[in-house]
Amino acid sequence: MRTTKPLDGVRVLDLTRLLPGAYATLLLADLGAEVIKVEDPRGGDTMRTLRGGPSQYFAPLNRGKRSVTLDLRSPDAAAVLDALIVHADVVIESFRPSTARRLRVDAATLRARHPRLICASISGFGLNGPYVEKAAHDINYQALAGLLRPPALPGPLVGDIGSAHEAALAITAAIVERSRTGAGSTIEVSIHEAALDWSVFPTTQDLAQASYNVYETADGRWLALGALETKFWSGFCERAGLPVTATEDEVRERMRSRPRDAWLAHFADADVCLTTVHTPDEVKTDPHLTARAATIAAGVAPVLGADTDAMLETAGVDAAARVRLRTSGVI
Repeated sequence: MRTTKPLDGVRVLDLTRLLPGAYATLLLADLGAEVIKVEDPRGGDTMRTLRGGPSQYFAPLNRGKRSVTLDLRSPDAAAVLDALIVHADVVIESFRPSTARRLRVDAATLRARHPRLICASISGFGLNGPYVEKAAHDINYQALAGLLRPPALPGPLVGDIGSAHEAALAITAAIVERSRTGAGSTIEVSIHEAALDWSVFPTTQDLAQASYNVYETADGRWLALGALETKFWSGFCERAGLPVTATEDEVRERMRSRPRDAWLAHFADADVCLTTVHTPDEVKTDPHLTARAATIAAGVAPVLGADTDAMLETAGVDAAARVRLRTSGVI
């Protein structure tokens, strides 16, 4: 059984906040990278206390990482960050471009001193253009990408999640490239453009028809039918006792004639793309996910600043300097 991972030995300094950066570095951590989360000493990543209390999202997104506190706005922070970067392969940040430059964590500044460094930026609108400094979140990126269908709100945060995947993929590719060339690289990921990527694909609403829809059953539960191909649709209609010319309303009426589990038993050996619509609690006990150990792992996230002393000591910042930095609120 393999005990090593592809990114074993790679160290990532994560200066990001909120979901996109956290998920990007989680993907890298799952591939074996050591992720050092650099957080503001005054409360840390906003996601720790999203909406005013302990966030249910923070631990799953930051499990297995290490936490160092550092106030990047302090003039004394630059030397500390530089000491950490000496031992790092990747720095990833998610500030607006002007903020990154002001904090001197932009790629141009960092790679001037560390040419082998891979610098990745995840920002709302990229590093140039008329929206570059505009404040926004996923709902705004989806709106600008043409993905919203008002008045319905969006489902998954496809901009945030998509940009995280793009960043992790680009960083992994940059690590491979550096192994050949010895040179670092600069990576720019726009959340807006990650959302735009989704606009080329059809949505569930675009595909909705009698053969591709959700149907309520007699007990108020739901089934999802994805019988797009003729073979699946004809098989479904035959087993359900419907003509292949059945309309959406006719399918709805038929599905309401039995409870969900009765329909699932009726279609158990039918190859027609019919599944239950799980509740969040049912997802946790899904037999297939359980068999594959694929349930979402909450994991253990680092306590804010738990690794500050150990990481700074490794970076060459002595105990007296750490006391001074902590007293002045830099760490």
